Amino acid sequence: MELATATAAAAASSTTRAHRPRSSRLAVPTRDSCSLLPSSSSRQFAALSTSAASTASRSRAQRRRLPVASAAVELREASSQGGDSVRVTETLQPGSSVKFSVEVPPSICQQCYETTLQEYAKRFKIPGFRPGKVVPENVLINYVGPKHVQDATVEAILRHTLPQALSSVEDRALEDSVRILTKFEDMANSFSLDNVFRYDVSVDVAPEVRWLSEDKYKNLKVVVEIDEIVDAEKAAEIELKRRHKALGLLRIVADRGLQVGDLVVLDIFAESITSDGSKGEKIPSAESKGFHLDTEENNNLVPGFLGSLIGIRPGETRSFPLQFPESFEQESLQGVRAQFTVVCKELFYRELPELDDSLAGKLLPGCTTMDQVRERILQRCKEVEKTAIEQATDNAILDQLGKLVEVDVPRALFQEQGQQLYGAKLLQLQAERKLDKDQLASLSSQKSVQEYLESERENINRIIKQMLAVGEIFKAENLQVQDVLEAAKVLEWLKENCIIEYIRP
Repeated sequence: MELATATAAAAASSTTRAHRPRSSRLAVPTRDSCSLLPSSSSRQFAALSTSAASTASRSRAQRRRLPVASAAVELREASSQGGDSVRVTETLQPGSSVKFSVEVPPSICQQCYETTLQEYAKRFKIPGFRPGKVVPENVLINYVGPKHVQDATVEAILRHTLPQALSSVEDRALEDSVRILTKFEDMANSFSLDNVFRYDVSVDVAPEVRWLSEDKYKNLKVVVEIDEIVDAEKAAEIELKRRHKALGLLRIVADRGLQVGDLVVLDIFAESITSDGSKGEKIPSAESKGFHLDTEENNNLVPGFLGSLIGIRPGETRSFPLQFPESFEQESLQGVRAQFTVVCKELFYRELPELDDSLAGKLLPGCTTMDQVRERILQRCKEVEKTAIEQATDNAILDQLGKLVEVDVPRALFQEQGQQLYGAKLLQLQAERKLDKDQLASLSSQKSVQEYLESERENINRIIKQMLAVGEIFKAENLQVQDVLEAAKVLEWLKENCIIEYIRP
């Protein structure tokens, strides 16, 4: 199964819970204006734009809606606690986003300006003025610095007006999705106490789930393809062979080259090959020193890699070109041509004991005959097969659900889900391939993350659609269960209420 559907079942519950809109998390920073000095204004402005909206729940605005011509645009006025109104124009944007064009009247700007000066007066000790003494405005501004006061006033205006501006979506806004679109420098340069203060801000909202069929998820038909590796009989044979090999002794190969069945220790280096055939950049994620390769277990190798090494001897170096397949698990390497340089460090063969009843207890403690060993291993593999089929069924149902809904996926939801998937993939690679620090650092770079997000955009969007569909079914069928079991409950319900066909290769 692809990562998109294989990960979906495990992520379902957390995703549907995590991305329900929670207005309590839409918060505007509560720092005093006087602490906003230019040296940190860009950082504080970034903080405003990433977590900006959430005191909307603490100051619910009274809104007066005004008619407009376009259905995608809404003009309204919002005021807090009976004060002056800010004028807000709402425009629907792609990606379940709403853009707010905010106009702040001079009266509110004046109020924020005066509050800023009051806070500065409290915090700073002005030479020649006793504590509590009124400091003339021009003296205070000259002492603090006009630019400091202006920047602090702009941020005070944002903190004061953002909750009002975003109040119409406070129950639908996604966490950490607020983005102030107008540059801080532009706002500061255009600021005047005599003029209307303008800025644009956007926020992602919970997307609408649109079912493409009138039946929605009813009468669902699912086809489940069972991988060959799931077959209990074959899996039992592989497991018995693995246990048998573990009892063998490793002997150094001295008089021949590598052949299938050997275990070899390699240093592997890789460079990309450019379109003109010259060598390009190194490929850290494809390199490894002291790599142990069991030549009987080569499913994860690049096609042609093992064949290029047959006959290699300890101390020998071979260089050969290969192309990563389009289905390679690391997306950034799919289809890439690479020049591999491989050094054979050590070469071993296994000396295996005869497979008879005398080995039974060593192969599987508690067994006295090989028949017992085979029976117990087969029983365990059947249990694994059952679990694998159940997982494959869940994945097939989720995959089908994703095809039945249409969702305008918000940017914030896409970024978060994609980063979660990439992080899980890195952990998996590290566990399976034992990535060193350099390889992990290379794969953890922002460039690698963005490449993954772009290459997996379709899969990530499909997972999000699956999760949102699960949430819709949970609500529609009024299923009662703890949140952490929500996805499992929906899948259980769907298995009981849909037609499932199993196909083996």
